[in-house]
Amino acid sequence: MSVLYLLIPLAILFGAVFVAAFIWATRRGQFDDLDTPPVRILFDDDR
Repeated sequence: MSVLYLLIPLAILFGAVFVAAFIWATRRGQFDDLDTPPVRILFDDDR
């Protein structure tokens, strides 16, 4: 039972870190263009 006193705050901390990382990535524009990267390999860039 005493292990829960360690695991619950640790899980909350990890969750908060991942939410903060998601918010940071969203504000930096990581998710602005979700359509172009999958089809970028189909574009011919050879000159």
